[in-house]
Amino acid sequence: MDTGVALLHDPALNKGTAFSDEERDRLHLRGLLPPRVLSLEQQLEKTLASFRAKPTDLEKYIYLMSLQDRNERLFYRLVIDHLAETMPIIYTPTVGQACQRYAHLWRRPRGLFISAHDSGRMIEVMRNWPFTHVRMIVVTDGERILGLGDLGANGMGIPVGKLSLYTACAGVHPDWCLPITLDVGTDNEALLADPLYIGLPQRRLRGAAYDALVDEFMSAAAAVFPQAIVQFEDFGNSNAFRILGKFRDRAACFNDDIQGTAAVTLAALWSAMRMTPAEPLGARNLLFLGAGEAGTGIGELVVMAMMRDGVPEADARGRCWFVDSKGLVVRSRTDLADHKIPFAHDHPPVPDLLSAVRDLRPAAIIGVSGQPSTFTREIVELMSEINGRPIVFALSNPTSKSECTAAEAYEWSGGRAIFASGSPFPPYSVGEHTLEPSQANNAYIFPGVGLGAIACGARRVTDEMFLAAARTLADSTGTADLVNGGLLPRLDRIRAISASIATAVAGVAYRQGLATEPEPEDLYDSVARQMFVPEY
Repeated sequence: MDTGVALLHDPALNKGTAFSDEERDRLHLRGLLPPRVLSLEQQLEKTLASFRAKPTDLEKYIYLMSLQDRNERLFYRLVIDHLAETMPIIYTPTVGQACQRYAHLWRRPRGLFISAHDSGRMIEVMRNWPFTHVRMIVVTDGERILGLGDLGANGMGIPVGKLSLYTACAGVHPDWCLPITLDVGTDNEALLADPLYIGLPQRRLRGAAYDALVDEFMSAAAAVFPQAIVQFEDFGNSNAFRILGKFRDRAACFNDDIQGTAAVTLAALWSAMRMTPAEPLGARNLLFLGAGEAGTGIGELVVMAMMRDGVPEADARGRCWFVDSKGLVVRSRTDLADHKIPFAHDHPPVPDLLSAVRDLRPAAIIGVSGQPSTFTREIVELMSEINGRPIVFALSNPTSKSECTAAEAYEWSGGRAIFASGSPFPPYSVGEHTLEPSQANNAYIFPGVGLGAIACGARRVTDEMFLAAARTLADSTGTADLVNGGLLPRLDRIRAISASIATAVAGVAYRQGLATEPEPEDLYDSVARQMFVPEY
């Protein structure tokens, strides 16, 4: 074990001023710390005050990352105890701003940068990671960071932030977590021109060379970290579906943008149906703005949910309609990518979202376009004419990319909208009643899914697991949440909810014969006992 200054520089072991007098003598820390011993609670009070004193969200992000780099347990205690306040900083929306400036903010190594120049020696590179018992890998190639586009190696902020939420929201031990960026170059002109950019200053690899690099990465990960689950994060549409399709039946992996987004949105839709007249999910049209990985991922899981309720597949698909940059996705179009074709229906061409709402009269509009302010007053007012309680989901991240704000949805609908967003919005008052808009954040889903897969040693991560996660999340939403406009439980319950989701996911793995760990008598208890608690 490290002692002295080396111990104080190890974030996993450092307790700072909380080291006792006995520890200071035994570990050669006497004199290296101020003489007064502070408890974890006292440290928490001090760090919370320092955090809140920072003048901007970006400064708060930098403070939290510095805290994580010097005292991991104090960092996680702060985040867990104040999740609603800290999650928008370590993840969306502030992490998007941090990624845009990541090269200029980077201080200390956290995670692995594997570049195109490492081809042929990825196993060697991965073995440089100091922990051998990695169980969760989040990997990005930085091409589609939130709604901000190609940020290249600056996208490392996303895997780092996601894995922080794995620990905070589901208790996945920090030592089990490995953030990775595959630096295959960037097509972002501003980054290529920036002399301080930290990634390869070259155009993105494409085609066979790119595929070979991803193949080598997956093989190396399996060799070096054979128990690890791989989460693909923020890959571009052109690669995301193809990579997931290639590896989902060969490795324990999933794509959070496709499957995690789908599960949290399905949970929110199930909750929304409890607030509308008694109609099942498959009884009305759903209209999506955006037909990329998030949108069609939601569509596929919604179809699966409808089919579980007895709706034939053709009818279920017929309830899911998409508008992309060229208009309504219809069968007569010849420009459709493969992932859109299952949702291309027989209908005359329609040029835009407003016209599609008029024609299809949907119960819900679901924005996953990355295009801000596209849910206009006219569209929301029309949705409110069609529906007593229009469902308006503006899911694009970060906040600057949201299709509309919560205030706009409530105001334009006369307070009747059932609203959810990807990034947080403040409460909104309608008369004497205050509505608390839900953040349909993937953090409700992926940490519990990952924990469940780890707990049972899952050999694969399946769509049935995400369906079970969505059902568990929806069932965790109480009547009091719905009365206040919330479609999902409050964030302060997320660790208990993640344990329930993990139990449901592991249960699916055992039923599907995909678990490698013996099934315990009390699965929930077994999951809960594996959760990391940040204590000294």
